[in-house]
Amino acid sequence: MKRDELIEQIRLKQSFLCVGLDSDISKIPQHLLKEDDPILAFNKSIIDATKDSCVAYKPNLAFYESLGPNGWITLQKTLEYIPQNIFTIADAKRGDMGSTSEAYAEAYLGSGVLSSDALTVNPYLGMDGLEPFVNAAHKNQRGIFVLVKTSNPGSADFQELETREGLYVYDHVAYQLAERSKPLIKNGFSPIGAVIGATH
Repeated sequence: MKRDELIEQIRLKQSFLCVGLDSDISKIPQHLLKEDDPILAFNKSIIDATKDSCVAYKPNLAFYESLGPNGWITLQKTLEYIPQNIFTIADAKRGDMGSTSEAYAEAYLGSGVLSSDALTVNPYLGMDGLEPFVNAAHKNQRGIFVLVKTSNPGSADFQELETREGLYVYDHVAYQLAERSKPLIKNGFSPIGAVIGATH
């Protein structure tokens, strides 16, 4: 899936709907618990019910990672089940430095079995920590969504600290991302998006 195809799906379906697949085993409907893989069965039912209206699916990786190897298999099968013309976002909020960021970028923005069209990332280690994700997204025609201002109340603890310039920390993150995006813009879009909680 390419970014241009996402825009086409938005226009075709007249929708911006992104469906989260935060599939918590403790909340799966009782009748699905009899299935060999209850989370996969639940995900399939959600995908079947929404695929005509939504333009993206966003599995939250924590719910799969918490199940160990079986969770990774469920995630892989879920990604395979999603129609090819629908955008996928791995909600992992990854962030690190150097070779670790490169490995995360390869895992989720490369050609592996867990690869998605986009990945959520955490910028609070600095721009050098983001660069491997930006490079992989640009090279592989994928995307990243960078945490800028999150919706949780505690986000104010750090993101709303004021700087000497009278701006908040999250303002600086947004400005840095805007600057980094400029040389990557194609058809009006860059591979870098911002996560901003709707509560703000």
